[in-house]
Amino acid sequence: MNTIAKRVTGLVTRSSHSQLQQERGIRVKVFSGDLDKALTILQRKMQSSGMERLIKAQQTHHIKNSEKKVLARKNLERKIKSIDFARKLQSILIKKVRYNHHLLTLALS
Repeated sequence: MNTIAKRVTGLVTRSSHSQLQQERGIRVKVFSGDLDKALTILQRKMQSSGMERLIKAQQTHHIKNSEKKVLARKNLERKIKSIDFARKLQSILIKKVRYNHHLLTLALS
């Protein structure tokens, strides 16, 4: 009877691995009373699973319009810097490829 119930619940509650992990929560074993190491492992697991971002993203209080404007400006500046960096990196890589291609053609001639 028990095995049948397990099979039925397995069929009914088919969910993705991430949803199953969220239902279970994040667990960390504490070995030989080393709580500091367990806490660092917990923090690493929370960062890698995205749980930390979800907790920080939850709005716990009202944000004033002026604060929203400041946050939006900072996000825009971060996005612009990222785009500029990607553009600079792309131009550097293109120059490097062209230079290497030029050296290769000189070596072959």
